[in-house]
Amino acid sequence: MTENHNKTLSPELKEKLSKIRHLALDMDGTIYMGSTLFPFTKKFLSDMKESGISYSFLTNNPSKSVADYLKKLEGLGIEANEDNMYTTSLAAIDYIKSHFPEAKRLFLLGTPSMITQFEKAGYISCADDPDDVPDVLVVAFDMSLEYSRLCRASWWASQGIPYVATNPDRVCPTDQRTVLVDCGSMCKCIEHATGRQPDVCVGKPDPNMLRGVFERYGYKPEEVAMVGDRIYTDTATAHNAGAFGVLVLSGETTLEVAEKVAEDARNNPAPEFFPPDLIVRDVKELGELLLANR
Repeated sequence: MTENHNKTLSPELKEKLSKIRHLALDMDGTIYMGSTLFPFTKKFLSDMKESGISYSFLTNNPSKSVADYLKKLEGLGIEANEDNMYTTSLAAIDYIKSHFPEAKRLFLLGTPSMITQFEKAGYISCADDPDDVPDVLVVAFDMSLEYSRLCRASWWASQGIPYVATNPDRVCPTDQRTVLVDCGSMCKCIEHATGRQPDVCVGKPDPNMLRGVFERYGYKPEEVAMVGDRIYTDTATAHNAGAFGVLVLSGETTLEVAEKVAEDARNNPAPEFFPPDLIVRDVKELGELLLANR
């Protein structure tokens, strides 16, 4: 049952909150927006640490390598290390290693920073050349997008090359007056041009993004809260992995949209998306609720 952020919490929800030991935190739209840290984030993280609730950062945005994400967090005043980070680039690398163990050459539609993450894992980045045939095509959120490379990715998709997408997000949250076209929209472009969809999309809402947290930290699903600003990725991941889903209204999703999803779930035995377990204004309000129910 979804609770509105301004309603009194039910005993059932209080009990669920009391079991939370780890927070899997989305980043953009949850702890910061674009390049701006929310003013409450540092205190929230400090309060969680002091109360014995650990946290990790999960992001569907593969545009930065782990090293670059850590630099960004450090620049915002947030301490983190590689053990705190799990990006869709890492998820894609894990998937390719598992399902295509012989693959060495990849055509990577992504930023230079993301490409370094794959190269660090031992892969070779193929050139924009019809004779440089990849073993796997990887399409990601690419803010450095070049038209010729989009065309090349579409070509490899049309040729039946194994095709992995990093995330289904249609847009990326931003504090600027623009629309940041994300991986899901790029995949739709390729699909419209070729008729081919990705073979797999490894980012949220794929439950493996969160199962990695369970395994890494040794927690049960009910002890982990997936916290993010999107129903179709963040809280959907929580539902798919059996964890506690928290929607924050500090990013993409509005309360009106969240209520519409909840209404659809009540009226539809097989809704497109399941509503979150909890809706809060931001992580500040989440932190207050967690501390109140320890």
